[in-house]
Amino acid sequence: MEAAFFDLDKTVIARASMAAYGPALHRAGYLSAPMALRAAWGQLLFRFFGADEKSMTRARQTALRLAAGWEQDGLQRFARTHLAEVIEPIVYDEALDLFAHHRAEGRLLVLVSASPVEIVAPLAEHLGVDEFIATTPETDADGRYTGEIEFYAQGPGKAEAIERLATSRDIDLDGSWAYSDSATDLPMLDVVGHPVAVNPDRELRRTAEVQGWLIREFQNPVPLGDRVPIDRNWIVASALSALVVVAFVATVRRLGRRSSD
Repeated sequence: MEAAFFDLDKTVIARASMAAYGPALHRAGYLSAPMALRAAWGQLLFRFFGADEKSMTRARQTALRLAAGWEQDGLQRFARTHLAEVIEPIVYDEALDLFAHHRAEGRLLVLVSASPVEIVAPLAEHLGVDEFIATTPETDADGRYTGEIEFYAQGPGKAEAIERLATSRDIDLDGSWAYSDSATDLPMLDVVGHPVAVNPDRELRRTAEVQGWLIREFQNPVPLGDRVPIDRNWIVASALSALVVVAFVATVRRLGRRSSD
């Protein structure tokens, strides 16, 4: 069996997924205005200059500090509820074409992302991919994030996870494909026989040109619902659950401010 491995941010979708959720997280009370602005600024830098190991590490540490104490169940419901608002409009049409092509060729479709599993899982479900690899934050006995991490799906971590999946699913990596925009994913691209640079940052473009890898430019984000039907009843049900969570968070924070006064 062969597979096609797809990075998420700027490969399948046109923005960094964590930054894309920033405004919605701010409206729900998860992020302060300065934190939401920082996320937007980080997205701008990421878009024009790409990401290196140092900037990825800083982004990860910041996200973990912000999420410490949040309930995992609440964030899972939040991500699912806001999928249509945040992610659906920015999926690359070219990526969906490649999904269809590789599926027709009988290849396993795998989404591979450094974003947390709470964001990647619902998108993978709606895209209809067969497997996904994502970062797994650590939670305590009460289901709250500790600010630490169990598995980081970035750089060598992605390549190692792909190799484990290949062993368990009997995947021929030499016959498989991988797509990414960032030089931080060179380990992932190196483990397959057909690496492809998509909207590459400067370092990845240089490497792809030297190695003779295919370079693709994706330029047409489309509403996901135009290509992949989304179960709106499921979204509405998730939204009702999320409203309860958001209201609870807001109430607790108001009470906390009053008690501090």
